Amino acid sequence: MVMKSRDSKFSLSRRFGAGLWVALVLVAGLAWAAGQVMSVQVRTSNLRSRPSFLGATVTEMAYGTQVRVGSRQGPWVHVTGPNGQTGWLHESALSEDELAMVSGEAVAATGASSEEIALAGKGFNDQVEQEYRQQNRDLDFQTVDRMEKIVITPEQAAAFLAAGQVKPAEGGR
Repeated sequence: MVMKSRDSKFSLSRRFGAGLWVALVLVAGLAWAAGQVMSVQVRTSNLRSRPSFLGATVTEMAYGTQVRVGSRQGPWVHVTGPNGQTGWLHESALSEDELAMVSGEAVAATGASSEEIALAGKGFNDQVEQEYRQQNRDLDFQTVDRMEKIVITPEQAAAFLAAGQVKPAEGGR
């Protein structure tokens, strides 16, 4: 290609340079994201076969498990686990920090962190429930007890939604 003037040559190199810069940034960003390692930041999270809370569970990922990020679809992250298992985790279950179970001052293989224990103590736990039952003896808790035993599988939830022609929004936000 022959350039006739300095202005046209400058304009062409400027356009080419800007396009090359954008391409390099995109490639670098994709390479970084594809190689990114994240940690499961919740007690357990179901690795799903598709990016949906209704996707079949492939396996469970425990707190602190490190996963390699593949791609993203909305708030869902496609990951590869330490044993090569692949699937989707919701971004709310992941942290960029390397996490480890802590019990007191030492790192532990299992157990709950002091923060988790403190939070559990503030919630509606067995002790709080027993106190509430004692203070409200005139209430019938049989229905609540039966409801707590009900387990709905993702397949049952999906069938229910399909029967009602409900199209859930993905992401759980």
